[in-house]
Amino acid sequence: GAFDLISVAQAIHWFDFEKFYAEAKRVLKPNGVLAVWGYGINELEGSTVNQLVQDFYANVVGPYWPPSRKMLEDGYRTIPFPFSEITPPEFRMEVRWTMEQLLGYFSTWSATNRFIKATGQNPLGSFAERLKQVWGQAGSSRRVVWPLSLRVGRI
Repeated sequence: GAFDLISVAQAIHWFDFEKFYAEAKRVLKPNGVLAVWGYGINELEGSTVNQLVQDFYANVVGPYWPPSRKMLEDGYRTIPFPFSEITPPEFRMEVRWTMEQLLGYFSTWSATNRFIKATGQNPLGSFAERLKQVWGQAGSSRRVVWPLSLRVGRI
């Protein structure tokens, strides 16, 4: 009963729900809040570029995402959540990135790195060549948006 808020960012899909929720209920004050959030699949400005990015996510490195990633893709709507829910406002993250920044981000994905480990090849090489053909002017930036999903509740 010591904390007003527990926040879990982009991680609850890795947790043992039963153990975590028991501990959360133990340490939250009466009327305390648990806020669980994560960001979904990014979308890019420009339908052709976005289609290429979605294909890379789902079909190129898609088989290398861990199964628990599906909970995050579903906006955490499929996880058990034994709290009195509060409806949060909608949020999203948005940046303008160059192609190089986007590729740098994709290089951090666990699925990209699992692909490399499994095949010995980096999928970003051929993807970058295809992306360069549709990106536009070298050095230009595009809007990148990630929807944020929240589950918020009180004990």
